[in-house]
Amino acid sequence: MSAHHQIVEHIVLLSVKPDADSTKVETMINEVNGLISLNFTLHLSVGKILRSTSTSPNFSHIIHCRYRSTDDLQAYNQHPEHLSVLKNTQPLLDDFTVVDFLSDGSRDSLKPGSAMRVTLLKLKEDLVENEKGKLVEELKGQFKRTDDISVGESLPNEMSKGYSIGVIVVYPDLEAIDSDAELRKSKVQDFIESEMVVDYVVPLPSAAEH
Repeated sequence: MSAHHQIVEHIVLLSVKPDADSTKVETMINEVNGLISLNFTLHLSVGKILRSTSTSPNFSHIIHCRYRSTDDLQAYNQHPEHLSVLKNTQPLLDDFTVVDFLSDGSRDSLKPGSAMRVTLLKLKEDLVENEKGKLVEELKGQFKRTDDISVGESLPNEMSKGYSIGVIVVYPDLEAIDSDAELRKSKVQDFIESEMVVDYVVPLPSAAEH
């Protein structure tokens, strides 16, 4: 089992066009999965979002990656294979959002079949920098029954759509998400302007290959 240490979380939410050809969407998923071969990628999974709660665009798919450092993330973003996949994917999309953040409590990779709840928070504009740090620490203490939680302030990114804090909570399966309480925001609600919440299950190897 991988040890906990600081990693970079890379979350991409995709809104695939409703009329996109299903064969092309499957090709997109296969091409994204192929990027795991890049040796600086610790973890990569891609698939359909199962549930979402947001007033923002109806995102249909999620890509989740983990890296050892921001340098590795930059190398991934600039790699020719990644750029080629981006070029092929963009015509299939109505919209997308990218949020990257540092976390000090995560494992390198996730077990297939694990369920993720990803929460992206957009904070009120008048929030000062030190209050953001306090908010992150408050959020870290809210989930004690899970094996893996990541919380952090988003790294500078023009594609983050203003989401400044990311939270990823990993559960053994989707049923475990339902049995846990929602993000308890009683102490932090006053700082939050809006949020996006999506649930996703890491595909089994056979599911990722077909």
